[in-house]
Amino acid sequence: MLCCGARSEPMKLSDIRATLKEIGVSPAKALGQNFLHDQNLARWIVDQAQITPEDYVVEIGPGLGALTRFLLEKGARVLAIEKDARLAKFLRSRFGDERLEVINTDALKFDPRVLFAHRRVKLIGNLPYNISSPLLLKFVEYPSSIYLCLFTLQKEMAKRLSASPCTHDYAALTLRVQLHHQVEYRRSVPSTVFLPRPDVDSAVVRLEPRDPLELPARDDELLLRLIRIGFSQRRKQLRKLLREYTTDWNALASSLNIDPNARAEELSLLQWISLTNCVAPTPRHEMCSTPNERFPVVDKNDRIRGYASRSEVHGNNLRHRAVHILVFNRAGDVYLQQRSRWKDRHALKWDSSAAGHVTAGETYDKTARRELKEELGVDVPLEKICKIAESPGTDYEFIRVYRGVLSGDLAPNKCEIETGLFLPPAVIDGWTSARPEDFAPGFLECWKAHRRKMHSGSEQFIRPETFSAANGAPSSA
Repeated sequence: MLCCGARSEPMKLSDIRATLKEIGVSPAKALGQNFLHDQNLARWIVDQAQITPEDYVVEIGPGLGALTRFLLEKGARVLAIEKDARLAKFLRSRFGDERLEVINTDALKFDPRVLFAHRRVKLIGNLPYNISSPLLLKFVEYPSSIYLCLFTLQKEMAKRLSASPCTHDYAALTLRVQLHHQVEYRRSVPSTVFLPRPDVDSAVVRLEPRDPLELPARDDELLLRLIRIGFSQRRKQLRKLLREYTTDWNALASSLNIDPNARAEELSLLQWISLTNCVAPTPRHEMCSTPNERFPVVDKNDRIRGYASRSEVHGNNLRHRAVHILVFNRAGDVYLQQRSRWKDRHALKWDSSAAGHVTAGETYDKTARRELKEELGVDVPLEKICKIAESPGTDYEFIRVYRGVLSGDLAPNKCEIETGLFLPPAVIDGWTSARPEDFAPGFLECWKAHRRKMHSGSEQFIRPETFSAANGAPSSA
């Protein structure tokens, strides 16, 4: 951990030595403790993160606080994660600032999901050389609440993260990180600026999330599996390593416009995605569209008055019916889905585990069982939670909300779902409160209804306007 040294005033090299002696810290190689003593470099690193008072900054390995000092000067709230209890105690005593929280824990044990409760999160990390890969992957795993990452890493690792195809540094880790992030190598950092001096130089890299629509649709699980296999023996040709995934490698290589004898490092990220889509084609937009479905059109009391197509119902904001299902695992976490990029409304927004419209001839209960099977490939007993009245917030849908408990695995439908994950209810509360725009509006109403049901313990008919943060449900405002 390339830790950093600072009091409320800048610390000279002699100050760092004296402070370490005073608090009984002898820099441990096992913890990667190398303390930055170049204040100009510390200020430059913080400047690269463009910190504002609106930011919530997570700092990994703050050490004596050289970066912490400049982060606080920018007006940000800072969460410092420090594994060494002596250094954590020192930071608390030196910075009597209510905007700083220091937690004494291993960053590998920290749960990044709690960060969804903050609107604008930035991560600054001086990552220990020996665990930089797992730490990095833990915090940048998609979906992530982190708006920007700025890492000081071993130079070799920094070059690997920012590498281009056909270079020595280009590797499976490169593609795994670049799949969801733009990576920029900012500058090299000589070993001489640290106490004690490490054996190798470092570098600073900056990561920013990609626009989800920047890259084509694909099966990420399969993509990463193919990449791992492709880079497992770098000198072997892909035709040999991936033979079980294609019956005609030459034809596949021709369609991708790559050399049939290509090796893993010769393919760009886009070519890897194209290869994956040749092995397992993703649904096309026209395959996922059902504009001719007919829905019951209802009055303000949810009585059927006629039928209309999906496009007519949505285009004219007609009252209609829908179901939302919240699927829990045995740990009590809830599965959230990210709506497919092909959805005609709220594409790529986060939503209930499964949801859908009641079609002509269906009941709410029948629709719930059908949607659960179609979207998640499961059939579990469902409990009715409540019914929500139509409103602009529900897209003029009367919604019946259900919950179920899962004992096996999900099989998400790629036509319906971009990706998904299980989250504790408290994390969802924080996320919906901090960034309600990340969610489909109907889900916000359903989630508030569910949380209120947990307080009341009985099924209710809910009007969306009756909810507020004051009655125990997270506000969507």
